[in-house]
Amino acid sequence: DWDDIPPSSALEEISEEEAVQIIAEPLLPLQSSTLRDYVDHSETLAKLVHLGVDLSQVEKRQKAGQLLLTLDFEKDIKKILLFLKDVGLEDHQLGPFLTKNPYILREDLEALETRVAYLKSKKFGKSEIAQMVSRAPYLLLFSVERLDNRLGFFKNELGLSVKKTKDLVIRLPRLLTGKLEPVKENLQVCQIELGFQRNEIQQIVYKTPKILTASKKRLKQTFDYLHNIMGIPHHMLTRFPQVFNSKLLRIRERHMFLAFLGRAQYDPAQPSYVSLDQLVSLPDEVFCTEIAKASMQDFENFLKTL
Repeated sequence: DWDDIPPSSALEEISEEEAVQIIAEPLLPLQSSTLRDYVDHSETLAKLVHLGVDLSQVEKRQKAGQLLLTLDFEKDIKKILLFLKDVGLEDHQLGPFLTKNPYILREDLEALETRVAYLKSKKFGKSEIAQMVSRAPYLLLFSVERLDNRLGFFKNELGLSVKKTKDLVIRLPRLLTGKLEPVKENLQVCQIELGFQRNEIQQIVYKTPKILTASKKRLKQTFDYLHNIMGIPHHMLTRFPQVFNSKLLRIRERHMFLAFLGRAQYDPAQPSYVSLDQLVSLPDEVFCTEIAKASMQDFENFLKTL
């Protein structure tokens, strides 16, 4: 997943001294390939397991296993847990959080506090920060400069107000942690290949931030079908951008069924108008009875003919 990339500092080699310390513990089963085997010998690991940390997942993350073996629960880990609780994570969220981001355990506490203070200074509320941190676990590994650059990027690139920029990243906090390249590419695709105006792109992204991280291929295919086959103009797609989050198959099946019934009418000026929202978001039963004015059986029989 593109948002699962910790900053490069999380991938540093551990030092010689640290490596020697790991081996110096006489009780550790040296041939062991899994952290699980160390739990009986390591109070720190036992406590992390008790917290709900999934060691089998941690092991898959680069250098995370060695990191945990070098830490002392009372000395190194406790203060980070207290910090996370202070940020607003609930007890039951701590294990899953550390499973996804064990690297936070070796961050400097003051640096972490500075990053939270920065977010507060930008008028993010306490519950908003807690929500962002739990949904984008790497968020607090990034420096204030990086967070500031990111917020600036979305504000300027999309021409959003400060409040709307904030709202955007609260809803999709991995915009602050993921790579920017795919986001820039998607913005270009919307403008150059799909032909949306800048103010339309602004509205689309604000309504459905996921478009910034969607697959370019899917975006193009969905647009092509909606615009070129169904004849939906840009301004209508701007009004209902959530249609881009739908599966193309679903759009196609429903559109073809409506076309077959002579009900594929997407012009709001017409009496039998079907909105894109109704087209994609209603459950099958409701779509059939209310929009297609047909039975589920009719729809299923029709799909068999495709």
